[in-house]
Amino acid sequence: MTAQTRLLNRLPRAYRDRLMPLAEEVSFPQDARIFEEGERADRFWIIRTGTVTLDVRVTDRARLPLDPLGPGDLLGWSWLFPPYAWDFGAEAFSPVRAYEFDAGSVRGLCDLEPALGVALLHGVAEVMAHRLEAARTKLVEAHRMHRHY
Repeated sequence: MTAQTRLLNRLPRAYRDRLMPLAEEVSFPQDARIFEEGERADRFWIIRTGTVTLDVRVTDRARLPLDPLGPGDLLGWSWLFPPYAWDFGAEAFSPVRAYEFDAGSVRGLCDLEPALGVALLHGVAEVMAHRLEAARTKLVEAHRMHRHY
């Protein structure tokens, strides 16, 4: 992940100062499923330590791992857009510590402070663009490998 995907670093300090009181420190043990594709997205995280692997379901039983996420990275964007369901799954690759944000509280803050909401939306959009391009590349690679068998 590049520095440009680090959401908190992209926000002006005043907006970070408004957002961080909504954060709760949480941890996940290695191999914990953090969320499943299609489930209700009602929170998001900024990873402090550890690594999380995003994945996409390719069959009922198989998941294709995508980009690993590490310190400073945003985990979860589906909380921002209806129908508020996860687009990917996520699993702790190592023990993880993160800041967890309640989606409703953050959306409420954005409604009260539209400029913060616009800045947050722009930051999340950059993360989404990067992640979707990385996912597309992985899926194309997996398809090519599958065709050669």
